[in-house]
Amino acid sequence: MTSGDSGTTVVVVTWRGASHITACLDALAAQDRPHRTLVVDNASDDGTAALLAAHPSRPEVVRLRRNAGYAGAMAKALDTIDTPRVAWLNDDAEPAPGWLAELEDALAAQPLAAAVTSRMELPDGRTQSAGVRLTADGHGADLTEPTDEVFGFCGGAALLRTDAVRAVGGVPAGFFCYYEDTDTAWRLRLAGWHVVAADARVRHLHGASTQPGSPLFHRWNERNRLLMLLRCAPTVIAVRELARFAALTVLLPLRRDRPSAANFAIGLRWRVLGETALRMPRTLRERRRISRIAALGRGVIWEAWAGL
Repeated sequence: MTSGDSGTTVVVVTWRGASHITACLDALAAQDRPHRTLVVDNASDDGTAALLAAHPSRPEVVRLRRNAGYAGAMAKALDTIDTPRVAWLNDDAEPAPGWLAELEDALAAQPLAAAVTSRMELPDGRTQSAGVRLTADGHGADLTEPTDEVFGFCGGAALLRTDAVRAVGGVPAGFFCYYEDTDTAWRLRLAGWHVVAADARVRHLHGASTQPGSPLFHRWNERNRLLMLLRCAPTVIAVRELARFAALTVLLPLRRDRPSAANFAIGLRWRVLGETALRMPRTLRERRRISRIAALGRGVIWEAWAGL
């Protein structure tokens, strides 16, 4: 199917997805709305490429020479899209047949919205995400109770206006994985756009390609939260959270009751601080660019959404 047949490109990012990519593509082929399917293969070495080539839906495939992560692959995809809408979809997600129609109709009904998030459900039927909220310390956290408007969308399954995403700077490729969706939502809101939710159902294996709770997972999460705040949040909040993270890292060896969770490992936290420091000059330049395109103040967004 060519991009001229539809106003939506569904982007599926995969890395070593041989065990689940076929189910995702089958579900996309069963959608009751036409669309372009674009798979970005992050240099998989497990037979994923052969499965993509053999799938009867014949998805378009961009194969990267190295693993650029979810954020990097999505940024690459955005460069190739000429449809007015772009859907983000995890390779371990299986959307219901009416998923895309629900998202497109919701976006059409909300002209001030730049993104609409899906209802992602775990295999046992529990809701994993019905959108993203902003916590009082600047984390992006999944909502499990449906609501009409949300702070941000879950990047595992969402529909966005392509031009709006490009206008606010695209996808932060340097994040590699995690928080690229919440950072994008921050910038869309700063530009004056809304984010809404739809009852567009997606069955999600969750963590099929990564390992939630692993040291690598926590490293990406902690680093990218700090980078997101430095790029998007009010200065006082960004500085406060960076200082809080650094102070806790310094004091952890002195605590007898040090938590055992991976994100409290001292080596991991020092690595997060080091990576954040190395990225600081570029991050501050990006912050200035975001300020130039913002229609609303950072404090306005924070006061409206933080802690809700």
